Amino acid sequence: MTEMRSQPGLLGQISAAHLVSHLHIMTVPALLPLLPDILNVNFIDLGIALGVFNIISALCQAPLGYAVDRYGARCVLIAGLALGSASFALVAAIPSFTVLLVAMAMAGLANGVYHPANYALLSQGMAPNRMGRAFSIHTFAGFFGGAIAPPIMVSTALASDIRWAFAVAAVSGFLVLAAIVSRSFAPLASLPEPSDSRIDVKHVRSTYAATSAIIMLTVLFMMLSLSTGTIERFSVAALVEGFGVPLSTANMALTTFLFASAFGVLTGGILADRTKRHGSVAVAAFALAAVLVATIALVKLPDTLLVLTMGGIGFLTGIVAPSRDMLVRAISPIGQEGRTFGIVSTGFNIGGVIGPILCGALLDRGLASAVLWASAGFMIITASVVTLQEYLAKARKDAHPITR
Repeated sequence: MTEMRSQPGLLGQISAAHLVSHLHIMTVPALLPLLPDILNVNFIDLGIALGVFNIISALCQAPLGYAVDRYGARCVLIAGLALGSASFALVAAIPSFTVLLVAMAMAGLANGVYHPANYALLSQGMAPNRMGRAFSIHTFAGFFGGAIAPPIMVSTALASDIRWAFAVAAVSGFLVLAAIVSRSFAPLASLPEPSDSRIDVKHVRSTYAATSAIIMLTVLFMMLSLSTGTIERFSVAALVEGFGVPLSTANMALTTFLFASAFGVLTGGILADRTKRHGSVAVAAFALAAVLVATIALVKLPDTLLVLTMGGIGFLTGIVAPSRDMLVRAISPIGQEGRTFGIVSTGFNIGGVIGPILCGALLDRGLASAVLWASAGFMIITASVVTLQEYLAKARKDAHPITR
C-alpha cells in the first residue's frame, strides 16, 4: 500500500517537469513576432536559433538515454531542469542574439533529458495496469504547457518587458526543480512483474541497439513530429495566406487544436489501458485526422466549423500519444527504458529540423495549401509506419517466442 500511495507523487512531479519542458520549447516561438525588433535580427536568424535547439537535442537525446540508465533518471532529470531554467535566465539577464544562440544550445541539451528520464521513471515506477493513464497524464501536462506558453509569454512581454517573459520561463523551471529536489522518489518496480511481458535485457543485450523495432519507432516519432508540428507551427500562416481565413480565426483554430490535443491525450490513456492493440488505435486516429485535414484543404468551411474541425484533428492526434508511448515501452528491454526512449525520441527532433525547412519553402513559393496537404500526407505515412511496425512485431514474436 505504501508503494501505491507514492505513485501520485511520482506522477505529479514528472508531469510538472514535462509541462515545463513544453513551456520552454514554446517560449521562443511564442515571442517570435516581438524578437526581431528587440534583438535587431530577422526571422532567418531566429530560425537558426530554433534549429540549434533541435539539432543539439537530436544529437544528445540518445546519449542522455544511456546516462539515464547508468546514473539514474532522477539525477539526469534534475540536471536537465537546472540547465534549461538557467538558459532562459541567461537571456533574461542579457537579451542579445549571441546569448540567445548559446541559450538555445543549452536548452536543446536540457530538452534531450526529459523523454528518456521521465519515461524511465514512469515505466519503472507505475503499476503496469495504470501505465496507459500515467503516460496520458504525463503527456497531457506537456501538451498543456505548450498550449499556455503563447498567452503567458506574449502577455508578460507586452505588459512589462521581454526580459520578464524569459524570466517567467526560468522561474517555472526552478520551481519544479525545487519540488523534485526536496522530495526523493525511486522506481517502484526494479524487477519485471509477472504481467510485464517485455523482453529481459539479458536476452537481447548484443543486438538491442540495431533492432528493427527501434528504427521503426524512431521513424514513427519523426513522422508524428512532421504531422502535428506542421499544424502547430504553420497552420495559421497557411490558413491566412492560402485560404483567406482571418488571422483571429486562424489563431483560435490553432488554440483549439492545442487544447483538444491535450484532452485527447487523457482519452487515449484510458484506451491504452483497456486494449493491447495500441497500433490499431494509432492507425485509426491518424487516418481519420488525415481525412479532416484534407477536408479543410478541399472545402471552404465556415469559421466556426473550421475551428471545430481543427479541434477534432487535435483530439485525434492527442489520442495517439499514450498508445505511442506504450508501443515504445513494449519493445524496451527491462532496465533500458531510458536509452530506448532516448533513441526513438530523436525522431521528434529530426522532424523538428525538417518540418520548418519544408513548410517555410512551401510558404515562400506561395504554396500555402500544400502545407495542409503535407500534414495529411505525413499522417497517412504515420499510419502506414505503425501498421508495418505491428506486422514486424508480430513476426518477431512468432519467430522467437519468449518463455519464462
